Amino acid sequence: MSWGTELWDQFDNLEKHTQWGIDILEKYIKFVKERTEIEINYAKQLRNLSKKYQPKRNSKEEEEYKYTSCKAFISTLNEMNDYAGQHEVISENMTSQIIVELTRYVQELKQERKSHFHDGRKAQQHIETCWKQLESSKRRFERDCKEADRAQQYFEKMDADINVTKADVEKARQQAQLRHQMAEDSKADYSSTLQKFNHEQHEHYYTHIPNIFQKIQEMEERRIVRIGESMKTYAEVDRQVIPIIGKCLDGIAKAAESIDQKNDSQLVIEAYKSGFEPPGDIEFEDYTQPMKRTISETSLSNSRGDSKTELKFASKSKGKLWPFIKKNKLMSLLTSPPQPPPPPPASASPSAVPNGPQSPKQQKEPLSHRFNEFMTSKPKIHCFRSLKRGGAGPEDFSNLPPEQRRKKLQQKVDELNKEIQKEMDQRDAITKMKDVYLKNPQMGDPGSLDHKLIEVGQNIEKLRLEVQKFEAWLTEVEGRLPVRGEQARRQSGMYEAQTTLSVNNCAQDRESPDGSYTEEQSQENELKMMATDFDDEFDDEEPLPTIGTCKALYTFEGQNEGTISIAEGEILYVIEEDKGDGWTRIRRNEDEEGYVPTSYVEVYLDKNAKGAMTYI
Repeated sequence: MSWGTELWDQFDNLEKHTQWGIDILEKYIKFVKERTEIEINYAKQLRNLSKKYQPKRNSKEEEEYKYTSCKAFISTLNEMNDYAGQHEVISENMTSQIIVELTRYVQELKQERKSHFHDGRKAQQHIETCWKQLESSKRRFERDCKEADRAQQYFEKMDADINVTKADVEKARQQAQLRHQMAEDSKADYSSTLQKFNHEQHEHYYTHIPNIFQKIQEMEERRIVRIGESMKTYAEVDRQVIPIIGKCLDGIAKAAESIDQKNDSQLVIEAYKSGFEPPGDIEFEDYTQPMKRTISETSLSNSRGDSKTELKFASKSKGKLWPFIKKNKLMSLLTSPPQPPPPPPASASPSAVPNGPQSPKQQKEPLSHRFNEFMTSKPKIHCFRSLKRGGAGPEDFSNLPPEQRRKKLQQKVDELNKEIQKEMDQRDAITKMKDVYLKNPQMGDPGSLDHKLIEVGQNIEKLRLEVQKFEAWLTEVEGRLPVRGEQARRQSGMYEAQTTLSVNNCAQDRESPDGSYTEEQSQENELKMMATDFDDEFDDEEPLPTIGTCKALYTFEGQNEGTISIAEGEILYVIEEDKGDGWTRIRRNEDEEGYVPTSYVEVYLDKNAKGAMTYI
């Protein structure tokens, strides 16, 4: 089966068919190209999807991904990212192995096709030229034969005519012979041309055209084989990434199997455990006694009329629930916006001095409401000082519950140890470099590294002091964490679970002096009772030392809880300077201390405490 023998007369159709084959190949290339674009877009969309749901760095969301279910989700996103990468591999391989190769092959195929059909047209032109030569020789032979016949007839006519001279007859005879000779020559030429044409025609249809058509057939068959190989490569490219895609899917399944609900539950405990003990039992108050009733310190609410009288004589019971009341008060603080201290008066006259802003009134809550609020609220802040300051928490994390504080301190110690290790590695590197400079002075000056060594040594010493400080706080917290089952500690109050520093701050900085948290009179009496009990619990704690003195520039009536009244010109002791909120803590004597607006006093700090500093 050969196109040269079977299709010897279908030159034009073969030309159309081979062009159609090239068009099919180009169409397949376009199909693969669009497939690669789809794969690229799909991979891009998968990567964008994975990136969209990745937790942001250094954000609260990133901290929430410590749970196994969230980690599994992160693994799923990472596997989807790898999954997208495999689709990019498909696109790249199809582009390099199919599109590029076929595009180059199409160009070569077009050139080869053009060459073959050029040779075919050339052969056709040659055989057409031979045919024209044959036709010309044939017509010339035919013409010469006719002329020879006419000359012979003319000679015979002249020879038969008696009136014609002998010379004319001879001339007619010679002319007839000449024409006859010309006819013979034309016959010979025609015969020769005919033989030549038959030979060329035979060569054309049995040698040249079959060879050309055979080459065209082979070219077309190679095109067909090539497109088949490309289709096979198309499938192989997909098949090559299936194992990796399978691994991605297996990774997703493995991540799903790694989810541990018990572990997540434990992480919730670690994240939100406060370390406090539940409140103790409320003592029974017997109202049937005829004697004068004494207000129980375990009561959560007191009557309005006798609160001031009976608070002074209330017995101190280890089973009282002052932390419970403080917690409720803290929640009221959380819901009240802080207010700035009053500005100084326009003149120094006492009549121009304002008494400070008043707090919004709050209705007294029943016991059930207070208990529900305590049970459902988050124990985030247990120190009024940290609450009123706002912004970042204290350095020792005393604003956190004991358990959370312990975790933060441990985390801080670990971070500092890592920084110390980095500084030590840097010091070792500088030391080695200095040794190299000492051995090879041409490489550098060893003395130029001394200041760096000193600087690194100072940094290490500072970091070690920080570690010691945080380790001391950590040891203090770990030593005071509550142990369940100890009834005495359970009844003595949950706030003993915090560090001594945190308790001191809470005991001595009980309320914000800005007056923004004042409730009605009965609430104030109740809170003052609880503040008194709070201080009584820590009578053995040492009071804050004085850090300087101050002189009252104006008269201030401290009517809000936590403040203290001062008179113009009065000299008092400073025990806590202004932290940026506009209030200074002062002490008149051992029993009287509180906050006053910083702008109302002139402060003289001791040089050995904070350095000489004056607020006017």
